[in-house]
Amino acid sequence: MSPTARNPIFNAHGHNHDACIADALERADTRCAERGLRLTAIRRRVLELIWENHRPTKAYDLLDAISAERGNAAPPTVYRALDFLLDAGLVHKIESLNAFIGCDAGHASGYPKFLICRDCERVAEIASGEIDAAIAAEASRAGFSIDHETIEVGGVCEACALQREH
Repeated sequence: MSPTARNPIFNAHGHNHDACIADALERADTRCAERGLRLTAIRRRVLELIWENHRPTKAYDLLDAISAERGNAAPPTVYRALDFLLDAGLVHKIESLNAFIGCDAGHASGYPKFLICRDCERVAEIASGEIDAAIAAEASRAGFSIDHETIEVGGVCEACALQREH
């Protein structure tokens, strides 16, 4: 995406969500096949539910949806599926919200970073080599080895800011 292009997650009018979900499921199938992992029906459905919108999804909301579709699902069913999807790199946990969002793999060279709109609750995953390099440089200067990084930036997307004005 060019520096001046708008993130499609925050532009609902320009975002083809059906294609977005299809792409996410295709990436999941490919990644699992490459790694010899099994994307079971329940894991696939949990992933699909997470990708239904670009808003973080809480585990108990997933449990409610799965229970409504398949009968009385137990919490471990959803948590095991989430653990699998996290380990496979197919979803991320938004720590500040204790919720999950689909991975668009835009962070292939570093850790994921998120923009979170507090009004519409959409979350966009961003990739930034500059941020990754700055953090790596600071860690190196401190003699620090990074094993986990969470960057979650809260604010208001352009569409919500425009709505506030009207």
